[in-house]
Amino acid sequence: MKSASSAVSGVARHRGALMAAALLSLTLSAAPAHAAVAPPSAVAATCVIQEGLDLRDTIGNVFTKALNCDNLPSEVFGRPAFDAPITGWLKLSPSRFTCFTKGPADTTGNTYWYYVQGDQVGELPPIKGWGNVPGEVLQLSGGLTHPAAGLPRCPWF
Repeated sequence: MKSASSAVSGVARHRGALMAAALLSLTLSAAPAHAAVAPPSAVAATCVIQEGLDLRDTIGNVFTKALNCDNLPSEVFGRPAFDAPITGWLKLSPSRFTCFTKGPADTTGNTYWYYVQGDQVGELPPIKGWGNVPGEVLQLSGGLTHPAAGLPRCPWF
C-alpha cells in the first residue's frame, strides 16, 4: 500500500508533466507554421563591399573601403604568417576586412590573407588587434572567390 506522501508526490509529478505538456502545446500553437528557424549551417553567409569609410589602423593606414563579411572565429596575426605574433582574435561575426595580401597557404590551399581589426587584443597591445587572417576565415558568399572582388590589395605588400 502506498503512503500518503508517495501518493501526493506522484500526483505532483503528474501535474508537473501535464503543465509542461500544456505549455509546450501553447507555445507550438502560438507560433505561425512559417516561423520555423533554419539551422545555423543553412543560413547563407553574406559579404558586402562598403565604401566611403574612414577606418584607421594604429600604424597610420587609412581605409575607405572594406569587405563586411561573415567570418569564423580566428587568431589575428601580426603579418600574413602562422608563426607571426598573435595581435588579436576575431570572436564576432561579421567583421570588416580592409585589404588583402598573399601569405602561406591555409588548410584549404588558399594563399590570400585579409587585414582586419580583431574583436579582442592579443600580444602587442599598442597594435589594438590589427593584423591578418587566412582567407579560410572569411565566409565568402554570392559567388565571391579569393581575393574578394572590389577589395584593394594591402598597400604594404
